[in-house]
Amino acid sequence: MTESLFCVDRSEIPEGRVEEARDSMRDLDAFVAEREPQLIAYRFYLDGATSMMSVIAVHPDSASMERHLEIGDPKFRAFGALIRMLSIDVYGHPGSAVVDRLRRKAEYLGGASLTFHTLQAGFSRLDHP
Repeated sequence: MTESLFCVDRSEIPEGRVEEARDSMRDLDAFVAEREPQLIAYRFYLDGATSMMSVIAVHPDSASMERHLEIGDPKFRAFGALIRMLSIDVYGHPGSAVVDRLRRKAEYLGGASLTFHTLQAGFSRLDHP
């Protein structure tokens, strides 16, 4: 069975940049929606103070996440001027190519910490046979 991957990025938005960040969120959302039909979910959230952004992506498998990181790389780099990424958490088993790409992404978006979480128990109706 192929295991779904969940990725959660958390970033700080500098004061005075929230509207630009919102515009970039919408742009990136449209870009990904058009080019990545395999992606199960891709959501941007702001906290109440609008100073922290969280991005949640749900991939059907590691190949989807690798594709996302490859296609989105130029857009992620452009977004980097508006944020300082603090953390990337991955839930599931990404392939080594995904791990390498995530390390590079974490570096160029502010030196974010990168944490991998291994499933111990539970179920998801998202997993594909």
